[in-house]
Amino acid sequence: MPRVRSRRRARLILTPGTRPALQHVEVTVPPFERFYEQHRNEVYAFLVRRLGRDRAEDAFQETFLRALRAYPNLRHTEHLRAWAFTIAGRIVIDEHRRTRPEAELPDLATEDGRPAFAELEHLADQLPPTERAAVVLRYGYELDYADIGAALGSNATAARQAASSGIRRLRKESK
Repeated sequence: MPRVRSRRRARLILTPGTRPALQHVEVTVPPFERFYEQHRNEVYAFLVRRLGRDRAEDAFQETFLRALRAYPNLRHTEHLRAWAFTIAGRIVIDEHRRTRPEAELPDLATEDGRPAFAELEHLADQLPPTERAAVVLRYGYELDYADIGAALGSNATAARQAASSGIRRLRKESK
């Protein structure tokens, strides 16, 4: 039988009409096997609902692997169920980030057979390089600002600013 961990913890005891007193209380953390048995079905059902049966099995293993690694360092036994669901929820988020669906870019052609962005690229030739790239990627290829920022080596806010500045400059020059 696995050994039960036990830690001493100081607790402040307040009772009416008395002065605060410190009392040491034994805190017993249940063995990991018992924790696993108590929460595995709920966590697995949660992961299946969020990820589907195929991806839930890997996420389930990862959830309890992370829990096992952190379990010896727990300082309390309260809310272990919530703790397990927090780990599972973060794994779901990681999984969604990792498997973000990539939209396929349709081949849009104009009447002369050139891609739709070709005309935009010609107009943007007079822009500074960063603004030109941001305008072409945003309005020619219809990429979102996060992807544009990554392509330019910056972030979504900087990409939005560059595209906005480029469009403003094009409008100003076309008048």
